[in-house]
Amino acid sequence: MAPIPSINSRTTSSNWQSKVEMLKMASISRLISQTSSGATSRRVLAGILLACAGTLASAAAPTIAISDGWVRWLPGELPAAGYLTITNNGDKPVTLVGMTSPDYGMAMLHQTTNEGSLSKMIMVDKLTIPAHGKVQFSPGNYHVMLEQPKRSLAPGANIQLQLKFSDGETVVAPLPIKPPGTTQ
Repeated sequence: MAPIPSINSRTTSSNWQSKVEMLKMASISRLISQTSSGATSRRVLAGILLACAGTLASAAAPTIAISDGWVRWLPGELPAAGYLTITNNGDKPVTLVGMTSPDYGMAMLHQTTNEGSLSKMIMVDKLTIPAHGKVQFSPGNYHVMLEQPKRSLAPGANIQLQLKFSDGETVVAPLPIKPPGTTQ
């Protein structure tokens, strides 16, 4: 009989899916071996369990996905701006409540607004992503303001951005650094 793997707070998102698959297979194996009313009953039970396995996997899948991420780098100690798309695959809205980066001293959510011929940046405390919806961070709109680099950074490198959500989920997004003139 296959051992049941442990899933704890140190289980990373990269191995979460394999742990779920191992749990499903161990449960199926245990139930089949405990069924004593013949091969037909075992086949029926195995079919039911395999049909339910997809539901278990989708329930364990991450709710938040990050895509299209990148950072517009500026030389020296000048602030950089991060852009990305946050997709909420869940049935409930979720709110971005904070962000950090091991590569920068400060990571803040900002929004550029236009009033007539004036553009200004305002700091945003939180941002709600609707159920089954997405929010795109782009130049001239929402962006991550990155200040106080902790190491020498330049185009071609990557940074890590940790996004914290109201449901307790934290998503780590690798963002490639692009040159100053980049717009997407």
